[in-house]
Amino acid sequence: MKSIWHFLVGLAVAICLTSTAPAQTPLRTPAASPVLTIDSDRLFEDSNFGRETVEEIEQLGGTLAAENRIIEEELTAEEKKLTDIRATTDPVEFREMADAFDAKVQETRRRQDVKSRDLNTRLEKRRVVFLQAAAPVLEQLMRETGAAVVLERRSVFISSNAVDITQIAIDRLNLALAEQNVPAQND
Repeated sequence: MKSIWHFLVGLAVAICLTSTAPAQTPLRTPAASPVLTIDSDRLFEDSNFGRETVEEIEQLGGTLAAENRIIEEELTAEEKKLTDIRATTDPVEFREMADAFDAKVQETRRRQDVKSRDLNTRLEKRRVVFLQAAAPVLEQLMRETGAAVVLERRSVFISSNAVDITQIAIDRLNLALAEQNVPAQND
């Protein structure tokens, strides 16, 4: 009878502990230090926001690359046709056709370059949104540790891993961005 009683009491304690436990793992606190380091690339790329952004940009970049390949194939075929008819076409007429083809190639290249630049601009805008969200998180980490400065980890010759706040910042940024409902993908 005692073993059943111990089992029931243990089960009740486990249920109470589970129901009073926080929904999320508590966020770690960094070590006190006047100087902190951070890997800003990892901060972006390993955050939920950064991963979603990179995924979106890679998908759009893949679509653009596929479009570029199709255009290249079409222009190559058109150029071959021009080459094939060159010998049997009036030189003045051929020159007009060649100039028109060249203009088409230049315009196509310009349009595709604009799309590529737009993609890069989109990524940079998302980084700005991210950095604006990161600033208060990093400032809070500085206050908690008494830090006067946060340095880019790659520019530091040697440091203790204890002053690297990258993972702590990622965890806090994920939480902050989720609470603010900031989407990583553009509508």
